[in-house]
Amino acid sequence: MKSEKLKMGEKVAYGLGDLGNGLMFQFAQLFLLKFYTDVLQIPAYWGGLIFLIAKFFDAFVDTSVGAFGDSRKHISKRGKFRPYILYGLLFLGIATVACFITPNFSETGRIVYAFVTYNIMGFFYSVVNIPYGSLAAAMTMDSGDRTSLAAARNLTGQMAALLTGAVVIPMVAIFATPKIGYISTVALFAAAGVISQILCYTGTHERIIDHTPRKKGDGVKSIKGLLTNRPFIILSIFTILSVGSMFLKMGIQLYYFQYVLGQVGLVSLVSLLSALSIIPAVIFATPLVKKIGKKNVAIYATIGFIIAELVNFFVTGRQVVPYLVVNTISYMFLGFSGTVAFAFVNDVIEYGQLQTGIRSEGIIYSGYSFVRKIAQGVAGFIPGLALTMTGYVANQQQSASTISGISAVYFLIPAIASAISCLVFYFGYDLTDEKHDAIVKELEEQKAVQKMDEESDNSEGNVILGSLEAETTDAGVINHPQG
Repeated sequence: MKSEKLKMGEKVAYGLGDLGNGLMFQFAQLFLLKFYTDVLQIPAYWGGLIFLIAKFFDAFVDTSVGAFGDSRKHISKRGKFRPYILYGLLFLGIATVACFITPNFSETGRIVYAFVTYNIMGFFYSVVNIPYGSLAAAMTMDSGDRTSLAAARNLTGQMAALLTGAVVIPMVAIFATPKIGYISTVALFAAAGVISQILCYTGTHERIIDHTPRKKGDGVKSIKGLLTNRPFIILSIFTILSVGSMFLKMGIQLYYFQYVLGQVGLVSLVSLLSALSIIPAVIFATPLVKKIGKKNVAIYATIGFIIAELVNFFVTGRQVVPYLVVNTISYMFLGFSGTVAFAFVNDVIEYGQLQTGIRSEGIIYSGYSFVRKIAQGVAGFIPGLALTMTGYVANQQQSASTISGISAVYFLIPAIASAISCLVFYFGYDLTDEKHDAIVKELEEQKAVQKMDEESDNSEGNVILGSLEAETTDAGVINHPQG
């Protein structure tokens, strides 16, 4: 059965969901630690520890939300995933604002408050974001449309990051004190995020819904199926290496700008250019996927990223203008590989459904979210380790070995990791678009056969019931209702 093509309005509405998520998530990611140390006045050590513990908590919540969503026996008329967005978005907005409140507690009390509020925010972020990510697979099975949905969320996610990075600090400075500035600004961002998510909820529709009754043990079966899902495992390795490369660059870039290029203020310009570099992926990803397939787009884009990183490392990286040009091209290639990555996840869902007989959007997407958080964690660890090993001293002129180490972490390690990911994906990922189309066709055939069997069983039941009624009438037995 051919999937219904999505209209542009629905694709835009889906993208608005990630804009809403990003306006709150990026606000916390970029500014919460600074708020903790400068406004809430808790030690930086405790602020970092809160983030570290929250990563483990998030991983647990992600998988729990995914499993719970898949285990639901009754599906609302609103769909399987959209109700989570509707009912969770207001709580997410309130929890985000609560993170930036400054209570008049002791230092210990403020640390506890920060820990509790950030983890509550993480909980509701998972409640909204895991179903949101799973929603794309329920909207369409068309490969081109899935790529368009992934491009839409990639673009709006970058827009959220750019907006928070460029606007928050100037807005906070408008107010009399940072305490008032942060709470006022985050309230505005949270309100905008909630409105964006409402528009996502009202503008999207679920078409691919599995109404098969869930049986005891299906959840365990789905998790086992995930762990033996070859395309998912290969995609996870690809993601850890490629997405990890992106976060690694983000983690070390301030040091590169300050100590290698001597212009720490470049961060705003690089953020703007990086956001703009996503536009080609939004425009051309879907036509390219239709022409050469998602797998080839991912591989060619990763190769382009590798070449750009090597050019910057060996040739242009020490000169500001050439660096900016090559770095923007590098992020453009990342935009293509990042866009199709989310589309791959949706294809993996049908593969797992064919293998296990259970459609597990929630578990598969939460598993992928967990993988991305591993990538973030590893990427966050490497810069600190590398700086320590190369003898970095804060706010001092750095040695030649430290400068070389920063350059290697910024350019060379991401290039090497991406090259490994490219090889793994090329030889290991066999779920091509053609194979996915065949899987979708087989699932539709199985569904048609199941429907015919059910109709046949119902017909036989009616025939037997009719025969029994006839025999009863012939015997002269009449059943009267009890009065």
